[in-house]
Amino acid sequence: MTATGDRRWPITSDLAGLRERIQLSATRAGLSGERLDNLLIAANEAAINVLEHGGGSGTVSIWQDDSFLTVDVTDSVGSLKPQDAVRGRPERGASRGFGLWLMSQLCDQLNIHQGPDGSRVRLRMRLHPSGS
Repeated sequence: MTATGDRRWPITSDLAGLRERIQLSATRAGLSGERLDNLLIAANEAAINVLEHGGGSGTVSIWQDDSFLTVDVTDSVGSLKPQDAVRGRPERGASRGFGLWLMSQLCDQLNIHQGPDGSRVRLRMRLHPSGS
């Protein structure tokens, strides 16, 4: 299994343009309907987090293998830790803190890697989910 169709873009305030590029790549990979919408929402939320909490600079890359479409969102600060990927739903009445939880609900897999150059949020969607 080798990755194909690798694409990479900087995260800027043009989130609509970023979503369009992700949508085009995900559609070409075979995602559609609610699963495509879920990936777009999760990737958008991850990019917003980079702009608001991740130092304001980062990249989005998207690629696929035989089983998954993967979106990696990186930042330059690196404050996210792997254990942040398993956050529970924020308490009732909370006004912030829903992003990572939402991403985990929308995608088939969410994981976080923290390294010396920043953090990476990895969003994965199965290309052939069971039952479809």
